[in-house]
Amino acid sequence: MLVIAVLAVGTFLIRLAGPLLRGRVEVSDRADLLLKRGATVVLVALVATSALIVEGAWAGWALPAGVVVGGVLAWRKAPLALVVVAAAATTAGLRLLGVA
Repeated sequence: MLVIAVLAVGTFLIRLAGPLLRGRVEVSDRADLLLKRGATVVLVALVATSALIVEGAWAGWALPAGVVVGGVLAWRKAPLALVVVAAAATTAGLRLLGVA
């Protein structure tokens, strides 16, 4: 229980440091660009591993297809509800057709 409390306080302090240090720490334009790109790379890696691997094994074709449909719709700036429903419907529909 103590470990969870320490992690919670640490997480809160890290999140609080951003607004408190915003005016005091100056980051170069290059560093800012690298940080933004780094965050994008981490998110893409998370999506890729979540879409391709489930419980340590290949997820099959239905899940990556649903992620691709959702990604294309999000890229085209479709409403979030449509993105989620279309991705889920694609995955469910393919699984219903036997494409695992």
